[in-house]
Amino acid sequence: MFEALREKLESAFSKLRNRGKLSEADVDAALRELRKSLLEADVDFRVVRDLLAKIRERAVKLDVLESITAAQHISTVVYEELIALMGTDVAPLTIASKPPTVVLMAGLQGSGKTTTTVKLARRLQNGHSPLVVACDLRRPAAVEQLRVLAGESKVAFFGPGAGETDVLKVVRDASAWAESHLNDVILLDTAGRLHVDRELMDELGAMAQTLPPHETLLVVDAMTGQEALNVAKSFHALLNLTGLVLTKLDGDARGGSALAIRAATGIPVKFAGMGEATDALEVFDAKRMAGRIMGMGDIQGLLEKVQAAGIDDAEQLADALEGKEFTLETLLMQFRQMEKMGPLGNVMEMIPGFSRLKGTNEAEVSDAILKRSKAIIQSMTPLERRNPKVIKGSRRRRIALGSGTSVQMVNQLLAQYEQMKKLYKTFSSAGSGKGFNLKSLFGGARRSRRR
Repeated sequence: MFEALREKLESAFSKLRNRGKLSEADVDAALRELRKSLLEADVDFRVVRDLLAKIRERAVKLDVLESITAAQHISTVVYEELIALMGTDVAPLTIASKPPTVVLMAGLQGSGKTTTTVKLARRLQNGHSPLVVACDLRRPAAVEQLRVLAGESKVAFFGPGAGETDVLKVVRDASAWAESHLNDVILLDTAGRLHVDRELMDELGAMAQTLPPHETLLVVDAMTGQEALNVAKSFHALLNLTGLVLTKLDGDARGGSALAIRAATGIPVKFAGMGEATDALEVFDAKRMAGRIMGMGDIQGLLEKVQAAGIDDAEQLADALEGKEFTLETLLMQFRQMEKMGPLGNVMEMIPGFSRLKGTNEAEVSDAILKRSKAIIQSMTPLERRNPKVIKGSRRRRIALGSGTSVQMVNQLLAQYEQMKKLYKTFSSAGSGKGFNLKSLFGGARRSRRR
């Protein structure tokens, strides 16, 4: 979502790289580019004005140190002010001292509220027993949608009986069900509307009185632009929101609301939706978000994705590497592990400096290329995977036909494999013959090897 903004920021900073010392004119020129970039990203103009004033005040006061460039100096200031804008501290979810914890999920229709409810419940499964409750009795198939998503995520579900139209009865019955089934967190998936209206607010208010929530979270579509600020203010005035959940941050819209919504409303952003899968929900961390925007990556987020992908495959892969045998089978295992981490574009953006490489042929990575590479290897025989040297002309044509690709693509994969094999040998020799410690990258301790 922030790719266009990131590119424009980097362009603005690049003009300062040869400056030995920052003058007020240099700062003003950079701020003009920054103002234009933020406004084009759909950040509220009042927020932009205040942000730039703070950046200018800091940038003109400090001299550039000999060890850093002017571009590094002002980019650091921008990074720190972006963090302050989005919220310095992570806002944790409130958990009641006496169960159950009640979370009321609100939002407009189409904001991703139902999916987010299941995402949050799935996240809470580690240490809690959540129950999602279908309270949207107006939208066709809303109850069934929540039921299906909850079933796929193995989350407890409670819905209305056949023909039930009283949402308050559903809430009361859900509370009794949670108590008898030891569910310590209740998430209410409420009805949405195409716009904020009195009927919706009255219903939400009645639900809050029937089962008082410890958290009232507004799910906001980050792709709606500045209208998201108005929606948040309207809901907050009537419901006293405790937090926001920004969805569709993996989209290609301008996404300025993600930057400005806390500053404009005073409501903390607690979670961010980074994809459609029910595990694609992150705790909103301003430092990590600012790092992505500035092209600095998100190592912590990358480590979390790696660990969430599962340690078993990583250990199996590490065992293969410890045996000093990097084959196409090993490469296929790596591809499978990468797939578990989510869309490759999102993963690569977490690597520091990768944004500067995107667009070059060497750094062009996509899920389509990964799937194509997997198909090519899967079209090989076990012998060919273990010993690629036997793959000659006729075998390459057969593999291309079986994978739905071309001989040229097969040749490209084999060439890439040889490069990776050489890289592995380099790591192995650097480790005094002990092999590359892949397990440490995946958060697992190496097992002691038998001698």
